Amino acid sequence: MSKYTITLLPGDGTGPELAEAAKRCVDALGLDIKWEVMEVGESAIKKFNTPLPNEVLESIKKNKIALKGPITTPIGSGFRSVNVAMRKALDLYACLRPCKSYKGVRSRYDDIDLVIVRENTEDLYAGIEFQKGLKETAELIQTLEKMSKKKIRHDSAISIKPISVEGSRRIVEFAFDYAVKNGRKKVTAVHKANIMKFTDGLFLEVAREVAKSYEGRVAFEDRIVDNMCMQLVQKPHDYDVLVLPNLYGDIISDLCAGLIGGLGIAPGANIGEGLALFEPTHGSAPKYTGLNKVNPTALLFSAVLMLKHMGEEKQSKRLEKAIADVIAEGKSVTYDFKADRNDKSAVGTSQMADAIIEKIKKSA
Repeated sequence: MSKYTITLLPGDGTGPELAEAAKRCVDALGLDIKWEVMEVGESAIKKFNTPLPNEVLESIKKNKIALKGPITTPIGSGFRSVNVAMRKALDLYACLRPCKSYKGVRSRYDDIDLVIVRENTEDLYAGIEFQKGLKETAELIQTLEKMSKKKIRHDSAISIKPISVEGSRRIVEFAFDYAVKNGRKKVTAVHKANIMKFTDGLFLEVAREVAKSYEGRVAFEDRIVDNMCMQLVQKPHDYDVLVLPNLYGDIISDLCAGLIGGLGIAPGANIGEGLALFEPTHGSAPKYTGLNKVNPTALLFSAVLMLKHMGEEKQSKRLEKAIADVIAEGKSVTYDFKADRNDKSAVGTSQMADAIIEKIKKSA
């Protein structure tokens, strides 16, 4: 029996190519890993008539850990996000998105080292929506008008934003615990409590309460989300760990990815009680499917997070260094790492993985 069994979800679009590259790089470390490959997203619909077969959830529950390629999410129609559905079904309440500068990645900033901790299960991503024009929506609007004494246009669609004490407490505690374990200095709670006094106000109230139990170990402050966006552009080095409700966390994590060079190097982890799923922040880029062209770094760095979570600290650092060295050399990298995106010396997804594997072998 293998020491580790990991659920591998290749995903859609370019996902399978990226997942194969990541799998090969992790295997090169020499760990005793068995990969349990499962299908989700568009390919699963064709076979199982659902983008998220129950067998996938059961595999993750059994193995406790999963590595996932990007999955296509239709905009405005079609099935809801499989990513969101998985996080909710498995109660992967904490989304961890480190944003760190690496030599060789073109960016306007240097030495960025931020960690985004995003609540994953509540807020406007809870999926409680009412479509324009339906009878139920009209009834809801009437009820809301009566209760709030405020007028709502009758041609509106409605989304509900739940934020709870429990959901807020566990995500803020996660952020502080992460800070303590990883030697981080400060946690900043991000909100819009000046306007949304009962939802974001609750999040901020709970954050302040949790922060008291970490006094003397980790500093605490809060920022209004629009001001936070400006602060991150002006002086990102003033910040360390950011903890946010779901929607703001999604937006701010992309902003921070922009500070380090883009989504192509931005990893992600979704963590719950005893379960963890690791995935890149970017999408599936379906127009590049099968072209062996896209950058595998975000999924590779997600594998770095996975190995650290598994307790394989040494192998995690070994993989991270191999990736960083290849990027810094700038030779065996995909087109988006090149100053000229038409540079003919750019390599494909698989070839960049080959170069990383060579670095891993030399570090043995």
